[in-house]
Amino acid sequence: MSVSQRLGTVVVLFLVAVGLILWAFASFLSPGTPGGVVNFMAGHTAGQPVNMTIETVGSTGHGPHPTWVSYLTKEPTTGKWVHETTWQLPAKTVINVTILQYDSGSPLRNQEWGQVQGTIGGTATINGNTYSDYNSYTGGGVGHTFAVPALGLSVPLIGITSSNVCGATPCSKFPHNTITFSFKTPAAGSYNWQCFVPCGLGYLYGNGGPMSTQGYMGGFLEVR
Repeated sequence: MSVSQRLGTVVVLFLVAVGLILWAFASFLSPGTPGGVVNFMAGHTAGQPVNMTIETVGSTGHGPHPTWVSYLTKEPTTGKWVHETTWQLPAKTVINVTILQYDSGSPLRNQEWGQVQGTIGGTATINGNTYSDYNSYTGGGVGHTFAVPALGLSVPLIGITSSNVCGATPCSKFPHNTITFSFKTPAAGSYNWQCFVPCGLGYLYGNGGPMSTQGYMGGFLEVR
């Protein structure tokens, strides 16, 4: 093998190595495509609350639908953001939820969705301030709701007043509202949760696309 051939081989191997490193780094940062379950039961002590952090974004920036609005979940053991909306939770347990709301909002079509319902104490907090209902014709409006119909749980997620500039998830150093609330899981079972604010842009009345696709604006509580 000549010197030029050896040099060419070294360059190719170097480029392959760099490509693998970049791929691994991108895979770690990217939330990926929904389809799995986030387990919040691993290592959980009975009687203790579960802390769950999720975020709402104007567009995922990844996967087969990069422009779709979506929820993401912070994996409890690794701290990595994943594009999964089905959660395994222990029964009869307090769940402390933190939602980082990066999306803008608008007035609600049904003002009932501006009320906090089914949480412990009947309230939620936004950036540290307690609220039990929100006038969606003020401020940033309501971007989404987190609702579990079978539990009578519904929390309006107040929209940010600035433009969504995140671009690709997970979002971090961008304008957002931090919303917190707590609820208690029921007996074992599978419970659907969803957003009731039509936000599937480009679809009839905003109800298609991400609004009707598992892993985007809805998911399941798999209570065990």
